[in-house]
Amino acid sequence: MAQKVQKTEQEWREALSPEQYRVLREKGTERAFTGAYHATKEPGAYRCAGCGSEVFRSDTKFESGTGWPSFYEPASSDAVETERDWGLLVPRTEVHCASCGGHLGHVFGDGPQPTGLRYCINSCALDLEPEDSE
Repeated sequence: MAQKVQKTEQEWREALSPEQYRVLREKGTERAFTGAYHATKEPGAYRCAGCGSEVFRSDTKFESGTGWPSFYEPASSDAVETERDWGLLVPRTEVHCASCGGHLGHVFGDGPQPTGLRYCINSCALDLEPEDSE
């Protein structure tokens, strides 16, 4: 995997919009059905809005009905990392970008096959790079 992206908090604030900073650096969550990508079906690569690393692909995106973009697996086995999130009464598994550590969302065990996982990701933590239509 590529070298880890490291920036000061001031550099992150300058590089990200206020909403992106709140989600990616402070582990916030955007409201359901408000993000740019919750209903997007355009083919391409979803990149971390913090560092540009490819984290998900459109061919693993599915409609979960939750109001956030949902994927059944990351773009590669080392694209994201997970850790236990004890922020609510029920423990969850946080998903963050393996390159910059930015908070992307959470993963749940109620997704479709072949993985049975649902990566529930904040739109503002992503940038969609459309596929070339050559």
